[in-house]
Amino acid sequence: MIFELDDDIIAFPHPELPLLDDAGGLVAVGGDLSIERLLFAYDHGYFPWYAFRYKDIQWYCPSERFVIFPDEVHVSHSMRTLINKHRYRVTFNTAFDQVIRGCSTVDGRINEAGAWLGDEIIEAYTKLHELGRARSVEVWRGDELVGGLYGVTSGSGFVGESMFSREPNTSKLALIALARCMQEHGGSLIDCQIRTTHLESLGARYITYKEYITALHGPEAYHSWQERPILMHKA
Repeated sequence: MIFELDDDIIAFPHPELPLLDDAGGLVAVGGDLSIERLLFAYDHGYFPWYAFRYKDIQWYCPSERFVIFPDEVHVSHSMRTLINKHRYRVTFNTAFDQVIRGCSTVDGRINEAGAWLGDEIIEAYTKLHELGRARSVEVWRGDELVGGLYGVTSGSGFVGESMFSREPNTSKLALIALARCMQEHGGSLIDCQIRTTHLESLGARYITYKEYITALHGPEAYHSWQERPILMHKA
């Protein structure tokens, strides 16, 4: 069963409801991309992902989460060699607009039928960035942006939304830099959302929804939601 969201009430079905068939993690459709809904969604493990040309917002919350723990990130010999050459410079949260637009357009992504990073998403996440909840990692060669990633902070974690490379391995470099930064500052995990061999090679693995929410917000958060089939925003 896929739930249809109310446009006026911010609420989501609990992702562990027996009614949900885990259709690739899709749990609900509808609603909007308001700041309040997005923040509530991310803090409870949901994220929007849909083809923007078709307009129907789809919300996902996979029962198993594909994540990287910062202290488990795998840095291959080739990546170590690349890092040690000091060819690239990495910055944090200095060019969010360039990064999100790079993620949208690199390699012609925006022209694909299922493209999801359109103007509506860019506008919504730019607002999250202005609130300090969406952040970016940039990889530069000289003054040229050649790779990066962006995502949303939630609790002690970082939910990765998209990454791009204009030169080989620069998105990997951004992710490794993020993991090292989070390890240094006590970040709990990087949510990769979707499994890819690219991310798996960096150490990503599956954990349960319970483990995920506990890592982000502590065990009390998960337990407090257990008796509530509908998770609802309280203004």
